[in-house]
Amino acid sequence: MVPPRKHLASVAGLTLLAGLVSAAPAGADEISELAPLHPVPAPEGEELVHQVSGRWLVELESPPTAQGSSPAEVEEEQEEFRAEAEAHGLEYSEHDSFQDLWNGLSLEMDDTQVGTVREIPGVSAVYPVVTYQIPDVDESTPDMGTALPMTGSDSAQNELGLTGEGLRVAVMDTGIDYTHPDLGGGGFPNSRVVAGHDFVGDDFNAQNPDAVPVPDDDPQDCHGHGTHVAGIVGADGEITGVAPGVEFGAYKVFGCAGSTTSEIMIAAMEQALADDMDVLNMSIGSSHSWPGYPTATASDNLVDQGMVVVASIGNEGATGLYSAGAPGLGEDVIGVASYDNTHVQSASATANPSGEGIAYMAMGDAPEPPTSGETDPLADAGRACPSLGDEVGDLTGRTALIVRGECTFAEKYDAALDAGATGVVMRNNVPGLFAGGGVADRGAFSVGISDTSGAHLLELLEAGETVTLSWSDELLTVPNPTGGLISSFSSYGLAADLALKPDIGAPGGLINSTYPMAKGEYATISGTSMSSPHVAGGVALLLEARPHLEAHEVRTVLQNSADPKAWWGNPGLGLLDNVHRQGAGMMDVPGSVLATTAVTPGKLSLGETAGTVTETVTISNDGDEEAVYELSHEGALGTHGDTFAPGFNDGFADVSFSQDTVTVAPRSSAEVTVTVTPPARDYEQMIYGGYVVVSEVDGQTYRVPYAAYNGDYQEIDAMTGGGNDLPWLSRITDCDAFSGLECVSGGSFENRPEGETYTLGQVDGLPDVPYVLVHFDHHVTRLEMRIVDERTGRPVHPRHDIGVAVDQVGRSATPTAFFSYAWDGTYVNAHGRITDVRDGSYRLEVRALKALGDEGNPDHWETWTSPVITIDRG
Repeated sequence: MVPPRKHLASVAGLTLLAGLVSAAPAGADEISELAPLHPVPAPEGEELVHQVSGRWLVELESPPTAQGSSPAEVEEEQEEFRAEAEAHGLEYSEHDSFQDLWNGLSLEMDDTQVGTVREIPGVSAVYPVVTYQIPDVDESTPDMGTALPMTGSDSAQNELGLTGEGLRVAVMDTGIDYTHPDLGGGGFPNSRVVAGHDFVGDDFNAQNPDAVPVPDDDPQDCHGHGTHVAGIVGADGEITGVAPGVEFGAYKVFGCAGSTTSEIMIAAMEQALADDMDVLNMSIGSSHSWPGYPTATASDNLVDQGMVVVASIGNEGATGLYSAGAPGLGEDVIGVASYDNTHVQSASATANPSGEGIAYMAMGDAPEPPTSGETDPLADAGRACPSLGDEVGDLTGRTALIVRGECTFAEKYDAALDAGATGVVMRNNVPGLFAGGGVADRGAFSVGISDTSGAHLLELLEAGETVTLSWSDELLTVPNPTGGLISSFSSYGLAADLALKPDIGAPGGLINSTYPMAKGEYATISGTSMSSPHVAGGVALLLEARPHLEAHEVRTVLQNSADPKAWWGNPGLGLLDNVHRQGAGMMDVPGSVLATTAVTPGKLSLGETAGTVTETVTISNDGDEEAVYELSHEGALGTHGDTFAPGFNDGFADVSFSQDTVTVAPRSSAEVTVTVTPPARDYEQMIYGGYVVVSEVDGQTYRVPYAAYNGDYQEIDAMTGGGNDLPWLSRITDCDAFSGLECVSGGSFENRPEGETYTLGQVDGLPDVPYVLVHFDHHVTRLEMRIVDERTGRPVHPRHDIGVAVDQVGRSATPTAFFSYAWDGTYVNAHGRITDVRDGSYRLEVRALKALGDEGNPDHWETWTSPVITIDRG
C-alpha cells in the first residue's frame, strides 16, 4: 500500500501559444487546461445500469503454499473455516478451493451472508467473483509487420538473432488452435503448443447463472481470441509474432462465447505453475478493481515463484480514471496499455469519378460488400439521427453517406434503409478508420470510412458530381492517423491504492494475427488484449538474451528502456501523454536487451502528496567501463476533475536531484535522491506525473516513470448519487435470473424513499426483501450496513450490528451504474450465530470507508441512512 504523503508546493506550468501549436514554460500559477482536438470517448446512456457480483471468494489468513505454508496447514485452515461456517449457521455451496497461489474458497451464497463470513475466525477478506468478457473482433486486416517495428521486435529478431527459443509462454485465454500451421499444426500437443488444459468446456458462459464448467484435456480454441493472442506472442508462418521460437501452454478459461470467472482463472494459474511456464500472458481484466483482488494477488505470488506475469490493463478508457483492472493491477504484474498500430490494411473501393482509393471496414452484422460491381449513387444523409429530430429525406435507390456521432450506428443504418437507401457509408468524425458494432442484417451493406475519405466524397457531392463506389478485392494499406498514440480504449490508472499503473505499453489497436482455421485463419482485433502479448513475447526475447534476469527484475528492465509517447489529444503540442495512461511508454525490446544500466526502482508510486517527496533511485552500471550519467526530468500531462470525464492540464512537478551528474565504475552502483515538488493545486482531484531521465553520456537513455495524487486523496466523494439520487432503498420488481437473492440478469428496482414494508418471503415469485442501491464515484475500502432499531434509535447490538459487509469495492463503471445489496433481516449475534431481527421498524446505516482511509477517522467514512424498513413476516 502506498503511504500518504502531504505537503504544499507550487511549480512552473506551461502556457499555450496561439494556435495550440507549441508550448513554453510559464509561471507557477499558470497551469493551463488542455482541450483535445477531437471528442473524448465517453460512456453512453443515461439509464441506471445494474452491476452484479455473483459468487464470493473468501480469503483466509495464512499464506498460500507458494508463500511458505504447508499443504497440510492450508487444508487444516480451510477445514476449520467449514466447521466455523456450519457453527455460524452459514448457508452456502462450495465451488472450489485454492492453496498454491491464493488461500481461500469460492462460495455461492446470498450476499446478505457476507457480513457473517467476515465474522468467522481466520477470514481475511471477502471478494465478489467477477466475470471477464471476451473482446469483440474487428474487420480490418492491418499487417502484423507494421506492429513489430513499433517495439523494435523486428530488429531484435533480424539483427540480434532472438526468437524466444527455449522459453515457455502460457496463454490463459480461449485456448489455442494448435492445428494452425503458424502455431505448430497437427494435433495436441505439438512442437509449439506443448502443454495445456481446458478448464470450462465449449458451452461454458459465466453470464449464465446455471453454467457449470465441463473441463477436459483438449485446449482447442472455438472462439478465436486465444489463437489471436498466441499468434502475436509467437506465430511462425504467414504471420510472424514477436517471439516465433517460444513454446506455448494453452490454458482455456473461456467457452466459445461469453465470459469466465476469477475462480477459474486462479485454477489455471496454478496449472501454469505446475507446468513450469516461464511467462504467463493474461489478456483478461476486470475493470475498476483493486490491486488486492485475488487474481492480482495470485499473479504476484506467481512472480515470487519465478514466472513473469503480463496482463492487459483493460479497455475501459472511455469510463475515465482508475479504470484499470486486475490482474494487471497486481503489484508485481506487468500491466500493459495499448497504442494504435501505425498502418491499417483494409478492403477498398474506388471513388468515381475521382478514382481515389477508399479504405473501408464492414460494420456489425450487415452484409459484406461484394468484391466487384458498383454502388448506387451516393447521397449526403447528414447525421441521420431521427431520435434527435433529423429528417433523413427520400433515399430511394441511393447509397447514404452519413457522418458518425450523436446516435448509435444501428439508428443511422435503420434510418437510411427506412428512407429507401440500398447501402450505407459512414464517415468518421475523428481521424482514422472504424468498424462500428450493433448494426443488424437488413440486407444492405454498411461500411465505415475515415474522416479524410468522407471529406473527399462529400466534396465531390457538393461539387455536383454523381458519386459511386466501385468495389474491389484489393487490400489498401493506409497510414493510421492515431498510429503510435495511446488507444482510445486503453484504461487509465492510477490503481485504487495510488500505485502507478499501467506499467508499459505496446501496439494493441488494429492488430492482425492468427485465428482458428475454421474461422478464416487470420483476423484483426483491437484491445489491450493485443498489447499484452506483444510484451509477453518481448519478455521471452529479453530472457533469451539475458537468461540470468530474475522475474522481479524484468519489468524494471523493460520500463527503463521504454519510450513515452505524445498526448493523444493533440500530439502536435509535443507534450507527453499521462503517465497513468501509458506507464513507462512504448516497449523497446532492443533497448532492453542491450542495456548495460539499470535504474531501480523501475517506477515511483508517490501516493498522495501535500508536500515535497524525496525518493532514492539506484543507478547500476553493469558494463565493463566507467559510465557518466546526466539526470534530468520530463513532465507529462496531468488529469483533474470528474473521474468519468477527466480534464487535462500541464501542471508539471518540479524535480531536483542530489547530483545532476553521476560517475559509476563498472559493475558498481550509485544512489541519487530525487526530490519531487507537486504542481499548484489549481484543479480538484489532480493526478500528475513524469519521468526521471538518466542519460548515459554517449550512450542510452533510461527513464523511471512517477505519478502521484495532488493533495488529500480522501477528499474524493465516493458514495454519490450517480446522477439518479442514489443510494436508494428499493424493492425488486423484475429479474431474469437469481443467484440467491442477487439478481444477476435483467434486474429492475423501484425506489422507496418514504420507506417500505417487507415480509422477507416471496411476492409474485420475487424476494420480498429490502435492497439498497449504491453508486460509487470512487473505490471504497469497505462497505458496511449497520442495523438501527427505529424504536430506540440505537444499533440492534452494541458491537454486533452489521447486516451487510463487503471489502474493497471497485468504483461504478459509468455515472449511472449501481450495485445492489439485499438485507435478509439477519445479523450475527455475540455468540457467532446468524440471528433474525424481530418484526418491527429498522433503518440501514450505510457506511463507506474511502480508499486508503483510516477507519478510526470519522472524516474518512461516508454515511447514508435508509428510510424506515418495516419487517412484517405475517
